[in-house]
Amino acid sequence: MDRASVRDLVDRALEGLPPDREEALAVLRVSDSQTLSLVAEVARVRRHFFQDRVKLNFLLNIKSGLCPEDCQYCSQSKLSTAPIPRYSMLPPAAAVQAATIAVGTGAKRFCMVASGRGPSQSELRRFLAAVRAVKGAHPDLEICACLGLLADGQAEQLKEAGVYAYNHNLNTSQDHYGKICSTHDFADRRQTVSRAKASGLSPCSGALFGMGEADEDIVDVGFALRELEPDSVPINFLIPIEGTPLAGDCELTPLRCLRILALYRLLFPDVEVRIAGGREVHLRSLQPLGLQLANSIFAGDYLTTKGQAASADLDLIADCGLRVETADELTLPRSRLAPVVLKTSAFD
Repeated sequence: MDRASVRDLVDRALEGLPPDREEALAVLRVSDSQTLSLVAEVARVRRHFFQDRVKLNFLLNIKSGLCPEDCQYCSQSKLSTAPIPRYSMLPPAAAVQAATIAVGTGAKRFCMVASGRGPSQSELRRFLAAVRAVKGAHPDLEICACLGLLADGQAEQLKEAGVYAYNHNLNTSQDHYGKICSTHDFADRRQTVSRAKASGLSPCSGALFGMGEADEDIVDVGFALRELEPDSVPINFLIPIEGTPLAGDCELTPLRCLRILALYRLLFPDVEVRIAGGREVHLRSLQPLGLQLANSIFAGDYLTTKGQAASADLDLIADCGLRVETADELTLPRSRLAPVVLKTSAFD
């Protein structure tokens, strides 16, 4: 992909227009030697729509392990022998305690995640009690629920209790999905995102990379996500956890991760793109470059793995000349946030 082609993709993205399939594949196949120039170009899109802002998210694993699904990447699945904590739904007081820590880091979204295929009604009641307690203590905090597949009526109950968003990642392409899970399929996941959106919850859906997928799979899941029109797109990079079937897989490099992030910024120019699990493991010293493409990260730990300290995340943001997004800015329509367009091209 030459300089003119990249500039054209960026100029179109500034108008909200995504690449086509062949162009998307070409982005993923930019050489290592040209990847930093690609990042510099695509950073114009991030700056145009999100300026110097970074949205912080904080995650609570409110129920850990005990999952009947066979997702090969997950330390909580029935296939996993990883020595992780296993516990049922935490009480409301524990959720409030975690939410208070989240607010202290500057996080504006609090992600409450429960393992399992989907919540039983008794689990949902306990979860809703925790949501109400968190909203009572921190009314301005966005709550994102992640409970697996949703049954009829459950999304509506979440919305009524004060949940703002629902996360359910597509993870990989429809063609590749059967290689990583057999207890549910791609259509199940797509249906849950659609069900959450129809209830009025903000749809949050992304993907997980590093599971043996081809470039074509990365592009296919990106276009499938575009069809769902999510408000936020978390990009996860596989952490090969000992005790899971994919423990021996480590095919990602920092530069490949940057190319994936560049592609997803072009696919979702004005949508929140979040660097989620695996950021520290795979981007390593190039984490600052990831923030030139993504406008959102998790602060602190993930589900069953440690992230870097939240204080280090805040230092990272400041060192990049960026700042944590404030609560007031979250309520502003993007049309009221003056865009900054960087005219200088760096692809040569």
